Amino acid sequence: MVTRLLSRVIIPLCVNSKIIKPNLISEHEKIITIGTNLTTLRNYAKSKDRGKDKKSSKGGGKVDINPTMISELVPIEKLKSRCHNAIEKMKEDFAKNLSLRSTTGAIDTLQIKYDGKDYELQELAQIVRKNPKTLVINFSSFPQVIPDVLKAIHSSGLNLNPQQDGTTLYVPVPKVTKEHREALAKNAKSLFIQCRDAVKDIQNEYIKKNKKQTGVSEDLVFNVNKQITALCDEYLNEAKSIYEAKHNELLGK
Repeated sequence: MVTRLLSRVIIPLCVNSKIIKPNLISEHEKIITIGTNLTTLRNYAKSKDRGKDKKSSKGGGKVDINPTMISELVPIEKLKSRCHNAIEKMKEDFAKNLSLRSTTGAIDTLQIKYDGKDYELQELAQIVRKNPKTLVINFSSFPQVIPDVLKAIHSSGLNLNPQQDGTTLYVPVPKVTKEHREALAKNAKSLFIQCRDAVKDIQNEYIKKNKKQTGVSEDLVFNVNKQITALCDEYLNEAKSIYEAKHNELLGK
């Protein structure tokens, strides 16, 4: 018995008076002749080899942001300004509401809603630090606003428990405990999420507008939207870095 392995058939083969033409057998087949019997074995790619090309073609690098291209569809300076303002608001909220010790500076800018308008607490009352452990807020000239102030203080996340005596509020400054630090860190995360969602909303707003535009190429819309996402990601990374630094500060890390 003679066995031959052929990866390519060069001349026609005659088996039992039948001719097998070379072009009927692919180069991935092996011909095994055993006597007058002809057996064809097909080499299939292993599962790990299939899709190798797909994997190698996947993945993308950093997206280059081209302001000129973005400006063809989007007012880029306005987009950047809105994202920047979202981060600035988060930073202001951090400064106002996440002080380890509730100093006068942290409470005097507390926003009070009264009669349909917004005021800072320092516009409505006199705020004095009586001693390191107590703040005194005098409402003698504007006593009718006290209920709204109490509501704002309780919902501020400053961990304050004011006591009212006539037109005066006495506010004990809480001791910095582990629980207090963790509560502030939790509030910091909530403020970061608000900022993140605001930037995402801005991103989605412009992307949706671009998809509805007419008279422009699909490639331009695709590339601009991709760059808008990359640009907003930069602001999100900045916001995340600020949050993480504040989070570690509050927890004493």
